[in-house]
Amino acid sequence: MALRKGHVQQFKTLKDAFSTGRVALLEAQDAKTGKKIAIIIALNRRGKEIEFVPFARLFNGNPYREVNPPNPNGGFVSQREAWRRS
Repeated sequence: MALRKGHVQQFKTLKDAFSTGRVALLEAQDAKTGKKIAIIIALNRRGKEIEFVPFARLFNGNPYREVNPPNPNGGFVSQREAWRRS
């Protein structure tokens, strides 16, 4: 699967925010579960106001257990296979 153009643009914006110091780590609330989460935001100035632009949420558990990495031959590596390789 190719990355979506919007995701690539958001990543570029996030890189710019890091390079200019307009990034922050905030505690927020998951709208669906009500649980507290950590998010990475960019800060945009709109006149006298500052807009928080959420970009990513951080893992609460072990991230290696929450994602399946891409397989060089296509598709994704299963959890069982990923842990066997490490």
